[in-house]
Amino acid sequence: MFTGIVEERGTVREVRLGRLSVACRTVTTDAEIGASIAVNGVCLTVVGRSAEHLEFDVSEETRRRTSFSRLSVGDPVNLERPLTLSSRLGGHLVQGHVDGVGEVAGIDPVQEGVWLTVRAPEAIRRYLVEKGSVCVDGISLTVAELNGDAFSVALIPHTLDVTTLGSAREGDPVNLEVDVIAKYVDALLERGRA
Repeated sequence: MFTGIVEERGTVREVRLGRLSVACRTVTTDAEIGASIAVNGVCLTVVGRSAEHLEFDVSEETRRRTSFSRLSVGDPVNLERPLTLSSRLGGHLVQGHVDGVGEVAGIDPVQEGVWLTVRAPEAIRRYLVEKGSVCVDGISLTVAELNGDAFSVALIPHTLDVTTLGSAREGDPVNLEVDVIAKYVDALLERGRA
């Protein structure tokens, strides 16, 4: 489990079939082989490490269901270590299981921040509610507005400075994970109807 509070912005140093290498320093400090790390909101297992990078195996399933098929050397990625029982829960409960890939549909400056609009796949829109939680590329955010096939979030300068959303462009793919509690409630209600 994760919180969606990004600890570090790493840089892709190598992408090849089945393997991803990310340059980073903060999350390497206690990331042992076999540990989980959220990379742009995707829970991956550490299979190689040094003080300056981490390596992950990436399955074809993960590439198919996430934005990873578009990663290139030099791209920034959001990194977070898993939650511990003694951690503060500053964001929301995030599993690192991407529900779908959205697309940045709008980036509008507002005062010192940004109003970011993301087009979401139909299958996950039912779980989005105003003032509810959503995870965008591993970042815990609050849905500020729903509009047809899209939702918007308000990004503060800090989020823009420390995450990949500061360099996002219209058309960029983003990994989306909806609130896990909403999915459980929906599944329970659906079973009750059956």
